[in-house]
Amino acid sequence: MRRFLLAGIVLIAVLALLPFSFHAERHLETATRIDGSEAGKVPQELATRFHSPFVDRVVLVIQGLPPADSEEGEKALAGIEQRLQNEPGVSGVVSYLDFRDPIFLGKGGGTFILVGLAPTDGPVESLVPELHELENSLENELRGRYPKVKLELSGDTPLNFDIRKTSADDVRRAETLAIPATLALLLLAFGTVVASLIPVVIGQLAIASALALAGFLALRWHLSILVQNLSTMLGLGLGIDYALLMVSRFREAIATGQNQFTCSSIAARQAGATLLVSASTVAIGFVALLTVPISEISSIGIAGFLVAGTSLLLSVTIVPALLGILGPRINAGRVPFLANWDARRAARTEYRWRRWGKVVVAHPWLAIFLAGTPLLLLAAQAARLDTNVPRGDWLPLQAESVQALHTLERMDRVGMVYSLRVILELPTDSITQTDAGWNALDRFSKRLASDHRASRVISLTTVADGNRSQLPNIPRDTRRALLSRDGQAALVEVLPATSLGLNGQVAWVRELRKEGAPTLTGVPGAALRIGGVPALIADYQTIVKDRFTPVLELVVGGTLIALLAGFRSLFAAIKAIALNLLSVAASFGALVLVFQEGHGIRWFGVPDGTGSIFPIVPIVAFAIVFGLSMDYEVFLVARVLEARRSGMSEMDAIPEGVARTAGLITSAAAIMIVVFAAFTFGNFLVIKMLGFTLAIAVFIDATIVRIVIGPALLRVAGDWNWWPGGLPKAPGTRP
Repeated sequence: MRRFLLAGIVLIAVLALLPFSFHAERHLETATRIDGSEAGKVPQELATRFHSPFVDRVVLVIQGLPPADSEEGEKALAGIEQRLQNEPGVSGVVSYLDFRDPIFLGKGGGTFILVGLAPTDGPVESLVPELHELENSLENELRGRYPKVKLELSGDTPLNFDIRKTSADDVRRAETLAIPATLALLLLAFGTVVASLIPVVIGQLAIASALALAGFLALRWHLSILVQNLSTMLGLGLGIDYALLMVSRFREAIATGQNQFTCSSIAARQAGATLLVSASTVAIGFVALLTVPISEISSIGIAGFLVAGTSLLLSVTIVPALLGILGPRINAGRVPFLANWDARRAARTEYRWRRWGKVVVAHPWLAIFLAGTPLLLLAAQAARLDTNVPRGDWLPLQAESVQALHTLERMDRVGMVYSLRVILELPTDSITQTDAGWNALDRFSKRLASDHRASRVISLTTVADGNRSQLPNIPRDTRRALLSRDGQAALVEVLPATSLGLNGQVAWVRELRKEGAPTLTGVPGAALRIGGVPALIADYQTIVKDRFTPVLELVVGGTLIALLAGFRSLFAAIKAIALNLLSVAASFGALVLVFQEGHGIRWFGVPDGTGSIFPIVPIVAFAIVFGLSMDYEVFLVARVLEARRSGMSEMDAIPEGVARTAGLITSAAAIMIVVFAAFTFGNFLVIKMLGFTLAIAVFIDATIVRIVIGPALLRVAGDWNWWPGGLPKAPGTRP
């Protein structure tokens, strides 16, 4: 009775959360936040110390109008600028009208307007739809006179807005592909509609619960939009797999003719203990990600922890209660072409897997050699993993912000989006009030401008043509953007050459930071802080590189403790960790061959090899794969341990464990692979890479590792498998 009461409470709580899951993505962010990073401090300083109207900004790209330096072009530009200045949330506007500067005259025609944003209510992204409406309105007004006019928004904020939309579209597309395929696999596994529907429903409830909880957490903490993708991906995988194990155990018990409530208790006790160990190992990986001070990565840690927790909770409360109510009706709704065949197939499948297990334990060293050699060769490719920025058009091409970005590239003005925002601070001299301060800024600006990697440098001295007497003629908003209120810090905006590329810009940021302000300015005690997209990427890569080893140590150490507590066996725990490391390394090797080098990459909708892998992918994939792979190890070892405790010898117990779990492992793995593979068909390249890595890792782990190498190592170890816990002399309680 208590079990049903608990299941009822959990069900009510989940149903109460459902309405909050539908729009949880509205509270999730697309901008990357790095706690304590230099690049993250620059916009904060521009807002608080400079009171700059251009801390957050967009670029309005304009084509199809007369040249901006013509009388007619100036008139059209003035009308656009006036409308922008009157738009709520717009804090500043700069165009060719404000500075007769060639920077606003793009190659091949066209111009742009720099628009500062300062929302009064909500995140800066909330202004993007209103700006799109204004943009469309202006286009319609101008089209009568200028038929080829085209206005497009780009910049960090519009790009983030479009990435959010792409992320949501990818989730819907993946669910559309994964759910029918998953249901078909479950029908093949169970042969009945009722048994097949339960895991699918649990998976959906796990997703909804995790998203709703994440939405509440996002009201207090910064959570990334990747929470939406990962919650769906992992919810379908873990939720379905956990419920699948519970249903399988129940059907196995009900087939013996026992009372349905007794069978429900048996399934809850046996499968529940296995799931607790499994979910613990999965959760450890996600908890480790919380230690990385990058919003995207820590958000994935939160999403994974929530999904693992809700999947476990639903599977050990609602599922057993539902199974107890259904009883033999769990086999209702048999699929016609699977009727009668299902029972025979199950018996034949167990017989074949048992024979396979006997072959492996009879020749363990040969099995290890034949299966391990190709895996080691594939794992060796992981040593060539490159975590620089991938080359090519990896942003969603159909998005307006991306199209505008390419327009800026053709105009040779893409640096307006990828600029380095350098704050130079002098120890004592005022930049505008003393010759020493002014000259230091002028030297610094000229030194940067002389570098071939710079397309243009914009600072107070360049705007004033090096003449301090011109300061009164500079518009107020421009002075606020380029000079701090105390006069001791100045913003130097560096537009990188288009040919440099993001990786070149990142390398330049690192070089400037290494040289330091005293060397670059000739002023002892001077300091510089570099922000902008290239600086953010540099900080991102550095933190991921520095935190990867601690995350690995935390995951491995935590998993070792969880497995020791679950199995009371040192060898079983160490073996599981070693095999998991092999699976992860092999999946990284496949990622290098396919995505980085481009072998077969066209199958995933990517035209060519990316040359490198997003830095987020290896650290996140490691944390996820390590936990997911452990599921199948737990399933197998738990059944072998059960057989040994029932009195079987090692030679018989291992084939018995394989026979009892191989079908379940292959079914569960097939579902995981389908779910992860569905995300490789989206438009979000980082999710493509992650989905591919997870799918390959699960495939390798559920086939070569757990069905060949794992049983062979159990045979080689013999009774050492169960040291120091040992085996009870009499049959004990099943795990």
